[in-house]
Amino acid sequence: MQTLPTVLLRPGEADRVVAGHPWIYAASILRLSQPAGDGDVVQVKDHRQRFLGIGFFNSKSKIHVRMLSPERVAIDQAFFERRIRGALALRQKHLAEAACFRVVNAESDFLSGLIIDKYGDVIVIQTSALGMDRRKEMIVGAVKELFAPRAIVERNEFSSRKYEGLPDSNGVLDGQLPSGPGSLLRVELNGLSFEVDILGGHKTGLYLDQQLNWRQVAQLARGGQVLDCFTFQGGFALHAARAGAVHVHAIDQSAEAIATAARNAAENGLASQCTFEAANVFDWFKAQTTAGPHEKVVPRFDLIVLDPPSFTRNRAAIPDALRGYKEIHLRALKLLKPGGTLATFCCSHHIDGQTFQDVILDAAFDTHRVLRRIATYTQSPDHPVIPVIRETEYLKGFAFEIAR
Repeated sequence: MQTLPTVLLRPGEADRVVAGHPWIYAASILRLSQPAGDGDVVQVKDHRQRFLGIGFFNSKSKIHVRMLSPERVAIDQAFFERRIRGALALRQKHLAEAACFRVVNAESDFLSGLIIDKYGDVIVIQTSALGMDRRKEMIVGAVKELFAPRAIVERNEFSSRKYEGLPDSNGVLDGQLPSGPGSLLRVELNGLSFEVDILGGHKTGLYLDQQLNWRQVAQLARGGQVLDCFTFQGGFALHAARAGAVHVHAIDQSAEAIATAARNAAENGLASQCTFEAANVFDWFKAQTTAGPHEKVVPRFDLIVLDPPSFTRNRAAIPDALRGYKEIHLRALKLLKPGGTLATFCCSHHIDGQTFQDVILDAAFDTHRVLRRIATYTQSPDHPVIPVIRETEYLKGFAFEIAR
């Protein structure tokens, strides 16, 4: 292997790297032994010249180095094949029946800046780091070797790429998608059929991190009236209906998402149990829980599911986010019947599980409800959590019964 430029770390900055965190910020770097090109591979050493590993360098990013390996290895197609094969083995162990799942979850699989999702025989790739983006050809070659997919698509139109100096890029990298409007696919998750817009949908098409939670929360719906808020394409709603809910009312602000959810319900023979409404959830709750003089709010639901998008993108927004979380929980608790269940989720890594639970308990106090926690949820195992990399743990959820 050729001699690589060396990134020397300041005293005290090596511990995070040794522990397994892959990000090295500009402020952690003492100096470079020689100039390094953005996107190039560099070796990293501590201030005493002890070798720590190799990674991708990018002077344009706040993250100057993204670690790849604690060993000197060639970053070629064979490297990506080995890493992706190892990640796939983990999914086959924990999600053996799944046809759709996240194959590579960036830092969780020690491939910082790379996401690979599998939707049946179509693979979707996202590269959020310059070093990864420049090696798309190697990554595509590895994916073809391991999966032989019908098509490989890139979905690279998200804002974080600009911090790496990368333009948006979206389209088919290899193979061919089925013809038709929006390149729509029908895929199976937990035995239910879902429509996926591979080129135009959210993220890479669906939110795969809730795959197991859809199934688990559905067990609380049997025989009840269910409200599914922020339903997107009906993940919780359809699972609740299949599990035996008497009726499910699902709400999302996106009329397009609601239309897709309704098609999904019909495709799965569940349309008679479900209704769908395009509405702002906050406004809907306010209308349903505002009582006039001498009126009382009548609780109507046995199960309410809250699965909102992230309310905060940075630490500065946390106070506003917490107010938003408290507001929807206040309103939801007013609509739950005695003994009813609230299943609620937060997908921001800036808000930890204890803080999220405290907000829910504050809302319960204000509504004079006492809650009994009956379940704790996390992200699906195809989105692994590496505790030393705190950013890999973002999804947390709870189920609470109204105790009194």
